[in-house]
Amino acid sequence: MKFCLKCILNAIVILVLISCMAKKVLAQNSENLKVGTQKDGSILVPSNQLLNPAGFQVIMPGRPVDLVPIPGKNLIAVKNKNSLDLIRISDRTIVQSLEIPGSGSSVTGIYYSEKNSRLYLTDAGNRIHTASLDDSNIMKWETPIVLPQPAAGGNSFPGGLAFDEQQNTILVTLSRNNSVALIDMADALITEIPVGIAPFDVVLKSESKAYVTNWGGRVPKEGESTYNSSGSQVLVDPETGIANSGSVSVIDLNKFTEEKSIEVGLHPSGMVFNADKSLLFVACANSDIISVIDTESDEVVEEISVRMNHELPFGSSPNALAISPDGETLYVANGTDNAVCVVEATEPFSIKGYIPTGWYPGSVAVDNSGTNLYVANVKGIGSRNQRTDRKGYNSHDHMGSISIIPLPSEDELKAMTEIAIKNNSLSPNNTYVNSKNKKVAVPVLPGQTSHFKHVVYIIKENRTYDQVFGDMPQGDGDTSLVHFGYEVTPNHHKLAETFILMDNYYCSGILSADGHQWTNEAFVTDYIEKSFGGFTRSYPYDGDDALAYASSGFIWDNVLKNGLTFRNYGEFVNAVIKPRNASFTDIYNDFLNGTKNVSIRAEANLEQLKPYICPTFIGFPNKVPDVYRANEFSKELQEFEKNNNFPNFIIMLLPNDHTSGTRPGVPTPRAAVADNDLALGQIIEAISNSRFWKETCIFVTEDDPQAGLDHIDGHRTVGMVISPYTKRNKVISTYYSQINMVRTMENILGIPPMNQFDLLAEPMLECFTETPDFTPYKALQNNIPLDELNPPLESLNGQKRYWAKKSMEQDLDDYDRIEEDTFNRIIWHATKGYDRPYPILSNK
Repeated sequence: MKFCLKCILNAIVILVLISCMAKKVLAQNSENLKVGTQKDGSILVPSNQLLNPAGFQVIMPGRPVDLVPIPGKNLIAVKNKNSLDLIRISDRTIVQSLEIPGSGSSVTGIYYSEKNSRLYLTDAGNRIHTASLDDSNIMKWETPIVLPQPAAGGNSFPGGLAFDEQQNTILVTLSRNNSVALIDMADALITEIPVGIAPFDVVLKSESKAYVTNWGGRVPKEGESTYNSSGSQVLVDPETGIANSGSVSVIDLNKFTEEKSIEVGLHPSGMVFNADKSLLFVACANSDIISVIDTESDEVVEEISVRMNHELPFGSSPNALAISPDGETLYVANGTDNAVCVVEATEPFSIKGYIPTGWYPGSVAVDNSGTNLYVANVKGIGSRNQRTDRKGYNSHDHMGSISIIPLPSEDELKAMTEIAIKNNSLSPNNTYVNSKNKKVAVPVLPGQTSHFKHVVYIIKENRTYDQVFGDMPQGDGDTSLVHFGYEVTPNHHKLAETFILMDNYYCSGILSADGHQWTNEAFVTDYIEKSFGGFTRSYPYDGDDALAYASSGFIWDNVLKNGLTFRNYGEFVNAVIKPRNASFTDIYNDFLNGTKNVSIRAEANLEQLKPYICPTFIGFPNKVPDVYRANEFSKELQEFEKNNNFPNFIIMLLPNDHTSGTRPGVPTPRAAVADNDLALGQIIEAISNSRFWKETCIFVTEDDPQAGLDHIDGHRTVGMVISPYTKRNKVISTYYSQINMVRTMENILGIPPMNQFDLLAEPMLECFTETPDFTPYKALQNNIPLDELNPPLESLNGQKRYWAKKSMEQDLDDYDRIEEDTFNRIIWHATKGYDRPYPILSNK
C-alpha cells in the first residue's frame, strides 16, 4: 500500500509552521500528561488541546451557550444548559441561578430589554422564558411565551431572538418549523414567516427588514440530493450524505415574506452588523469562514477565513460574533480552536490575532465601553465538576466557564496569539525521527509503507477505564470503581495482558451523539456541541441527520476516496427484526439452535453506506446478543478467506456493554457485558487465525464513557491495539485519545488527515514494535451465563424493585434515550450492591 507522500509532507510542513509560530513547543511530554490541570496551571482536555484562557474565568456547572451583558448593572446574564445564571462582573461571582422550567436551553437566544428590565431566552422545547430583574438585581420567572409547533408535531426548538423595542415585537427562529415567528407583544399575535432549513439566528436591520441564518441552508429544489434532518429534507453532498448548503434569508417584515435567499458558508450561525449596518458578518461554522454581506445589494462581497494558518484544513468552527462599539474590530468565537479570532472589520479585512479562551467558545460579547470581552465557553474546563465529594468523575460532570477578558493591546494580542497557537499544537514525541525503515507498522515519513493492509475498527459503548480495568494492578486503576472486572470481562483482561494495557487513553466526547462523531470523523460540529440542553432536533449517533456532521466527512469517505476497500458492520444502520416482538430469549435461543425463526436485517441510515453494509449485522437494539454479531462477521470472514478479498478498512459496532439496566426479562448488566466480552474475544480469535492476521491491525474503543466513573477523568476509557506488531505485555501510559487512534489508522492506510484535529494528532507509535509475534489469540469462555436475566418485577421488593421500575422508565430501544444519572445509578447498584451508596455530587 503506497503511503501518501504529498499528504505527509504537507502535514510536516504545517506542524513546523505551527511550531515556529508558537516559538517553542510544550516542554511536557505526552507520557506525563493526563487530562485535567497540569503543573503549570494549564488544562489538558481530551481533544488533544491545552487551555490557557486569557482574562478572568468564572467556572460554573453546566454548558453555557449564550450570554448578554446588562448595561448599567455590572452584570452578565448567561444562558446555561439548564439554567439562567447571573454573574456580577466586579468580583466575578454567580449571584443567582434560576433553573429553566421544563426542558433545558436551546442552542442560542438570550436578550435583555432595558425598556422593561426583563430577560428573554429560548428553551429546547417551544417557549420563550421571561425573567424580570428587579432593582435589587433579583431574577424571577414570569409567564412564558408559547410558540407554534411544527406541522409534523413535536417541539419547534426556538433559537435566536431579535427585539424591536419601538414596535414592541419579537422575532424568534423556530428551527423545526423552518420559520421565523413575529410576535406582537401587545396582542400576543404570532405570525410565522417561512425561511430556509433549521433557522438559527435573526437580526434586525430596520423595522421592515431582518436577516435569518439557516443552519441547513436553502429549501431544496426538485431533483436535488437531499436527506433527512429532524423531519425536513436538507441539501446534501451526494457522495457523503452530509449537508452542503448554508443560507441567509432576507425578510420583509411588512409583507411577512422571505424576499431573498443568500448562499453563504455551511452552518451559518451568529451574525452582527458593522457600525452603520452596511455590512452583515455571518459566522459559518462548518466552513471556517465569515461570509460578509452587503446589505444594500444583499450579496456576499467577501469571505474571511478564520483559521490560524491558511495551510491548515477544516477545523476552526466560527459560530458567534461581536463587534467593537466603534465598529472597527470583529470578534469571532472559533469553537474548536478554543480562541476568539480578532478581525479588522473594515476593508481590507484581515486577522489581527487570537485570544485564548476556555473549551469551545460559543458566544461572545463586548461591553458598551469597549473595555471588556465576555466569552461563554460551552465546555469550559471539561467534565471536571469541582463541587464533588465523590471519588471519580463522570463525562456528564459538565463544567463550563465564562471568560472576562480586558481587551488587549497590540503587543498583548501578539503574545496571546502565540499562546492560542501553542494550545492547539501538542508537540510530537519524536514522531518523525526514525526514517531508516521503509516498511514499518505505522508510517510517518515519505517512502514508508505499513506492514498492515487491513484495519479493523471496533466501537463499543459507554464504559470508563476504571469500570473494566480498574482491577489490573499494573495500570493506574481504582478498584473501588470497578463494575465489570476480570470475572465478567476475561477476554478484555487477557487481551490487555497479552498485548498492551493503555491506562491513559480517552474518549473525546461525552455521549453517543458526539461520541460517534469523534470515532467516525475525529471532529464534532457546533450543531452537536450546542445541543446538550435538549437534543430536540435529533440525537445523531446513527447517521439519521445530515445536518449534524462535519463538512470534512467520515473516515470511510476518506478510505473510499483514496481507492481502498471498506465494509461496515452495524455502524449507522437500523435493525429490522421479524417478528418485531421477538424477545432477547427468543433471539438468543434461535441463534443457539440455528432455527432461523427470527430474521435480523440491517438497513443503512446513510444511503451512501448501502453498498458496504453487512446485511445481517446490526448495531442496536441490545436484545440481539453480541455473540450473534460476532458469528455473522465470522461467516463473512470465511468468505473473504476463500476469495482473498478482506477489506482494507472495517468498522464494527459491538454495543452490548451498554446494557439494558435492570429491566425485567433482559440480560443483567453483567451478562450483557459478558456477552460483549465473549464476542470481542471470538472476533479477535477468528481474525488472528485467518490468513490475514499477519497484515491486520485491530483497534478497539468505546464511543463514549458516560455510563460510569473514573478516578482520573470521566473521559478515560477502554482502548486496545491488537496486531502481530503490537507490543506484548506492556503498559502504555502515553496520553492518547480517539483522535490519535483515527490518525494512526489513517497513517497505516496511507490516507491523509480529514481535519485539523487528526492532522495535529500524533500516531500511537508507543503501542507498536517492529518485531512481530504472529501467535493467534484464543478466546476465553464466559464466566457469567449470557442468558442470566433480570428477574420479573413482581418478585422484587425494596431498592431492587425501585431501580427495576426506573429501568422500565428508560427508553432503551434506542441509544441513550435515557436520563444519564439515573441509568448510571442503576448500573452501579446492579453491580456494586443496593446497600452501597452511589457517589454523588455535592452542592456545597
